[in-house]
Amino acid sequence: MTPKRTFSRRAFLRIVAAAGIGGATAYKLGWDRPDSAEAVSETRLLMGTLINLTLITRDARAGRAAVSASLDHMQALEAILSHYRADSQLSRLNRTGSLDGASEHLTRVLTDAQQIAARTGGAFDVTIKPLTDLYQAALAGGGPLPDAETVEAARACVGCAGLTLDGSRVVFERPGMAITLDGIAKGYIVDEGVQVLRAHGFTDVLVEAGGDLVGAGEKQARPWRIGIEAPRADGAPSLGAIEIVNKAVATSGDYMQPYTSDFSLHHILDPRTGLSAPTLASATVIADRCVLADALATAMMVLGPDEGLATLKRFPGSEGYLVGKDAQVWKSEGFVTA
Repeated sequence: MTPKRTFSRRAFLRIVAAAGIGGATAYKLGWDRPDSAEAVSETRLLMGTLINLTLITRDARAGRAAVSASLDHMQALEAILSHYRADSQLSRLNRTGSLDGASEHLTRVLTDAQQIAARTGGAFDVTIKPLTDLYQAALAGGGPLPDAETVEAARACVGCAGLTLDGSRVVFERPGMAITLDGIAKGYIVDEGVQVLRAHGFTDVLVEAGGDLVGAGEKQARPWRIGIEAPRADGAPSLGAIEIVNKAVATSGDYMQPYTSDFSLHHILDPRTGLSAPTLASATVIADRCVLADALATAMMVLGPDEGLATLKRFPGSEGYLVGKDAQVWKSEGFVTA
């Protein structure tokens, strides 16, 4: 069955200023415009989704310059990290199996990816691209999903153990390997966007990319308030809200790219089996960095509630909120909904 198309891979979190973030209306956050400062916002299409930046300032001109610089930096990173761009460093690596002179941004993301893969027992693995390509090719051709033998052949090409980093040199140690950074690059780019805003002197900022976000500082001397929506578009009520200060939030869900109408098969594949993660409908993670929240949200989907929450304890400062396909909810002790 052809997967349902969605504009954003992350449509689970809803965040937007009442005055609008660049005119966007897909998100909702608790916001009252402060009397002594104003919100400067801009929206740009990057990485196949909308990037929304908002900062609080008494100097609108300086704020607009900072927002523009942040978005420009994020756009430059897309040109390095996106496998959708044939000219990116990542695409060159996937074509040739090795890359000399890799950008520090690429090696940083890959280093994070290797560490997270090790600490999640392989539940998160950026070398999963041969498997995702296999499923997407079958769906695009209108044929059946791949059989077990074909899946196993692709799975043999998956594993961070086959990825070697040596300074600025990146090498695939096995033929047929390829990388997708879809589950981590967006978080990294959000983190980088926040750093640019901070470098310009702005500490009260919200940077969001398709549901991966960082709320730095505060809004009107209060935490950023983030609403959590139910993963099924069936009229179910909101699952609540969270308040964050200097934290990142990301969500992964089976509904973002479903392969079947009952969501039993979807794009979040277990690298260890080659099959879709079976238990959860969505996973929301709070972490100190968006790159970590992004990757861990995917890992939680793969691991399921019990193993997922146990694994999350290995990442200090991280909390999780998991929703099952039957709407059952599991959450870590520190995940507090308002």
